[in-house]
Amino acid sequence: MKKVEDYVISIPDFPEKGIIFRDVTSVVQDRDGLKLAIDGILEKLEGVDFDVVAGPESRGFVFGMPVAYELNKGFIMVRKKGKLPRETVSAEYELEYGSEIVEIHRDAIQPGQKVVIIDDLIATGGTIEAIAGLIEELGGVVVKIVFLMELAGLNGRERLKDYDVDSVIRYDGK
Repeated sequence: MKKVEDYVISIPDFPEKGIIFRDVTSVVQDRDGLKLAIDGILEKLEGVDFDVVAGPESRGFVFGMPVAYELNKGFIMVRKKGKLPRETVSAEYELEYGSEIVEIHRDAIQPGQKVVIIDDLIATGGTIEAIAGLIEELGGVVVKIVFLMELAGLNGRERLKDYDVDSVIRYDGK
């Protein structure tokens, strides 16, 4: 029987020499790979008490939405600046070559709500750190963060050390 990591295609030297790109599209395009991925995330949430799932566009939507549906929870869309139609709160974070801004609707999180964040990949942790800050700014409590894949060599987990972080697949490199 295949494991979810068997569906990940690793592409050497992309986008630059020395990098191994872990392609998640090969997981979701196969029905068995997609089921294993979602089931793996669901396993990481067993016994966790929470109210809503939050996920960043676009792959946080891909993995977070079916989890929210399966567990009968709401889903909070975290979007890039300018994509949400109502009043928002925003956070800027640094990327390798610049910065980005993420936003959440101001009314998306209620004070005291327990939130799980789900995304496809943890690399440096900057995006999720910014999202966790927005959730807390709105009075929410981040109770768990789950990734399908973790690039442990980039130390993103260290950046998120104040949170309960888990991943389905862990790669030691970058």
